[in-house]
Amino acid sequence: MKFYPEGHYIDTFENRAALQSAAALSEAMRDKKILEARAVMCDSSHNLIVEFNFMRGIIPREDGAIGIREGTVRDIAIISRVNRPVCFLVEDFIRENDGKITALLSRRAAQEKCQEEYISTLVPGDVIDARITHIEPFGAFADIGCGVVSLLPIDAISVSRIEHPRERFSVGMDIKAVVKSKENNRITLSHKELLGTWEENAARFRPGETVSGIIRSMESYGVFVELTPNLAGLAEVRENIFPGQQASVFIKNILHPRMKIKLIIIDAFDAEISKPSPPEYFFHGSHMDEFIYSPPQSEKYIATEFGI
Repeated sequence: MKFYPEGHYIDTFENRAALQSAAALSEAMRDKKILEARAVMCDSSHNLIVEFNFMRGIIPREDGAIGIREGTVRDIAIISRVNRPVCFLVEDFIRENDGKITALLSRRAAQEKCQEEYISTLVPGDVIDARITHIEPFGAFADIGCGVVSLLPIDAISVSRIEHPRERFSVGMDIKAVVKSKENNRITLSHKELLGTWEENAARFRPGETVSGIIRSMESYGVFVELTPNLAGLAEVRENIFPGQQASVFIKNILHPRMKIKLIIIDAFDAEISKPSPPEYFFHGSHMDEFIYSPPQSEKYIATEFGI
C-alpha cells in the first residue's frame, strides 16, 4: 500500500466502495485497510464523529492521533479535523444502548501503520508527497502520510530568503519535499533542492530582457531582487523602494562563474498579496544523494549532501 497525506483517499473508488455498507466496512476491518471519511463533529469528550450512510463511526479521543494518549500532542490536533477528511482503521463494531450499531475507528492505528510500513523506510534524500497543514513564522508543517506531520523550516523552503512561509505556501497546498534528516520516526523536510540549480533557473533569462521580480533585501552595496524562488539578482541602490515590493527589472548581465545577475530596477510598486502559486519543480526523481546549486565553473561551491 502507498501512503499519502490525509485527504488523498477520500474520493477514490476503492474508499467510496468500502463505505457503502456495513458488510464492506467489515471487510475493510478484516483486511486492515486504511479508509477516509469526513469528520462531522468533535464531541465534548473530544471524540471525533464520522457519519456513514448506514451507521455512525466514532474515533475515541485517545485514538484521535499519535501522541494524544501520551500527552505529547495537544487536543487541537483532533479538534482541527472537524469538517476535514480523517483516515482510520476499523477496529470493531459496538451496540449502543439504543440498539444501534456504531463503528469503532482509530486514526492513531492508521498513523502507526503508516509509520511502520512507510515512514520508517524513509532515508535522507527521499523525495515524498506532502500537504501543508499549517504555517508559522519559523516554517511550515506538512502532512507526509495519514496525518503524520513534519516540519519544513523557513530557511529550507527556497534559496531566495523570505519573510514568512505564507509567501510560498497556503494551507492545503500539495507539494513535494525531500527528507532532510530523520531521528527515530521524526522527519525534518527540505524543499529548495527541488526548485532547480542556479544554472537551471538562470537559463530562463537573457540579458536585455525586462522581467518581474520581488525586492527581498536592501544592502549598502545593492538591492537583492528575487527572479524565481531559487534565483536572485543584484540591482543598484535606488530611493523609495522597500522589501516586499513587486519590481520590473532590466537584466544587464548574467555572470555564470560569479553566480551573479546584474539588474536595473525600472519600477517598484506595492501589490496585493495573492495566494501563492503551486511550486514549479526541476527535480522529478524519488531520491537525491546531493544537490549542487552552484554552476561547475563557479568560484563558489554550494551544495546539500543527504547523509544516511
